Amino acid sequence: MIEVFFQYEFLRYSLFTGLMIGILAPAIGVFLVVRRLSLMADALSHITLTGIAFSLLLGRTIPFFAALNPVYMGMLFSVVGSLAVDRLGHVYRYYKELAIPIILSSGIGIGVVFISLADGFNNDLFNYLFGSVIAVSQADFYLVLALLFAVSLFIILFYKELLFLSFDEEQAIVSGLPRSFLHLSFMIVTAVVIGVSMQIVGILLVSALMTLPVAAAMRLADSFKQMLLYSIVIGEISVLAGMFSAFHLDLAPGGTIVMTNLLILTIIIIFTKSD
Repeated sequence: MIEVFFQYEFLRYSLFTGLMIGILAPAIGVFLVVRRLSLMADALSHITLTGIAFSLLLGRTIPFFAALNPVYMGMLFSVVGSLAVDRLGHVYRYYKELAIPIILSSGIGIGVVFISLADGFNNDLFNYLFGSVIAVSQADFYLVLALLFAVSLFIILFYKELLFLSFDEEQAIVSGLPRSFLHLSFMIVTAVVIGVSMQIVGILLVSALMTLPVAAAMRLADSFKQMLLYSIVIGEISVLAGMFSAFHLDLAPGGTIVMTNLLILTIIIIFTKSD
């Protein structure tokens, strides 16, 4: 069952890329959940879809965009979306949570317009929506590898600061932490992780890989570090089981990964005591 992933180069890249995403998504998701920003992943994933649809639309008439990986345009839109959320949070100072549904609904609306202009869905866009094991190239693999290194370094360097901001933002600001810099940097990192994760999990399901492992880990962990570790372990198990079953059953990997996550979460909820 596992040997087939080492017989073909594209499957090896997909497997290793998926394993790296299984680390990245839950690691970022832990901080999102603790900061009560779980819906941020949904908002940015829809903005990413808008960027990909826009890239595919431009590719119909401009050769440069036809040769360009739509993921890059999606990542650019995702980063811009994260900056917009931060800015709207200042505009609606007392209703900061309103910024997320504004970006989410805007992403859906503009994305639908771009898809309509591009004459509807095609196979490429379908793969980005729901994930595909054949969508990962060698260049994508090295991009995710570089991102894994960069995000790991970011979390290691600013772990204490991010933890402080997550649990007591007001006290962190009073203590002199550069809240704006850390928050903006974290939002950009989140946007980029969502942009690269969608190739395996799919745009519509990437938020699940950021939240479901964390939800399961919260039932087991006694500390934040344990929750971070358990989230990554559950994410890796879900990616492995989901990709293997997707390949052999000819299903979309995003769906099988999320179903595995949901199964793990359900089992943990059943066998753990309620708070």
